Amino acid sequence: MNSQNGFLLSYIKYGENDAVLHCFTEEEGFQSYFLKGIYTKKNKKKALLLPLSKLNFSLLPLRGNGIQTISRFEMIKSNDIYTDIRCNSVVFFISDFLNQNLKHENKNHHLFLCLEEFIDELENQNYQSHLIFLIKILKIQGVAPLLNGRKFLDPETGTFSSELIHQIFNDEISSIWLAILSSDDPYHIKIPSSYRKDFLDSILVYYHYHITDFRIPSSLEVIQQIFE
Repeated sequence: MNSQNGFLLSYIKYGENDAVLHCFTEEEGFQSYFLKGIYTKKNKKKALLLPLSKLNFSLLPLRGNGIQTISRFEMIKSNDIYTDIRCNSVVFFISDFLNQNLKHENKNHHLFLCLEEFIDELENQNYQSHLIFLIKILKIQGVAPLLNGRKFLDPETGTFSSELIHQIFNDEISSIWLAILSSDDPYHIKIPSSYRKDFLDSILVYYHYHITDFRIPSSLEVIQQIFE
């Protein structure tokens, strides 16, 4: 029987009692699993189906061309991020973001560890950690901006320029990008709250240029409102 560790990104109810889970796993990257009977009245494990919860899945052998079926699953580590409204909004945004943009991602050990690190930061109430996490993903994917000693980020070319190229990437926003990209410990960089909305917008613009088939998460509006 195959066993996998993975982060739950989303799930969809299937029929009366079953569900399909979308996960990012340590060994196989993005995977979808079939889970039988999770919505029956006696099944208490549906409480474990939380966005970005780290789970261990035992999987039945695959037959035919369908998706693998979960025989049982357990939560690897519980945490308190779901009781904090700001942490909760960040969790939903990032799970939504990853669910939409990692569908073709194979095994990526660096990305899996990066996700673990992000959850740890969120547990410590680092409410800007999602902004840093999204930049770290760009580094892992090999499409982060290149540093060249210049001031303003050009999102289309992924390089810095001596002149303002894009209105969102002004002096303040570009300097935050520079600080994060050049830091060995970017989670400790403080992003002023007055710039966080524009900085998140700048990240989404950059993703639009450099990530194929990029989709803006539907939960964007919620997280913007929470942090206003």
